[in-house]
Amino acid sequence: MKLIALARSIRSRPTLTEVIGPLQFRSFQPDFVPRDPKAKPRKYKYPAFYDPYGLRPPPSDKVVQLAERIAALTVDERKQIGPTLTERLRHPKLQPISTEGMDLGAEGGAAAGSAKVEEKKEKTAFDVKLEKFDAAAKIKVIKEVRAFTTLGLKEAKDLVEKVPVLLKQGVTKEEANDIIEKIKAAGGVAVME
Repeated sequence: MKLIALARSIRSRPTLTEVIGPLQFRSFQPDFVPRDPKAKPRKYKYPAFYDPYGLRPPPSDKVVQLAERIAALTVDERKQIGPTLTERLRHPKLQPISTEGMDLGAEGGAAAGSAKVEEKKEKTAFDVKLEKFDAAAKIKVIKEVRAFTTLGLKEAKDLVEKVPVLLKQGVTKEEANDIIEKIKAAGGVAVME
């Protein structure tokens, strides 16, 4: 039994009778020169900073004199160099980039700050608050409160008795004015916040 298992294991291993392509092991390649194990690694001289354009010739005397003259100018005169050169060399003017529709994050620059101020000025959602009502008109006010809320009779009565109280939150200006007029007609006083 053991003999049959041994024969199968020997027969199942594939054997390669011929080489099919170049050998990938480096030492079998013809240009391989073994490295001396005692040799030290080569040290290369790297430049202090990388310049992708390679070595440049030193500036001419004319350029050095120009640089010295510019350095001798006052601050105000140096500020005029850029616009003057732009005009003289006929460079196109830089166009401002529109940031409309872009999310500029928390800082957002001056434009985003002014937009936030405008948003605060124009409020879109309002709250309606019941300030007071006539005791004789209590039932009419409760009926009006039930008309524009989804409250039952008992909940509307409890709400009206807690004056001053918020009746409705986050409504448009037109809807808030509508509710105020209805409460006023029923005998109550409501305000918009």
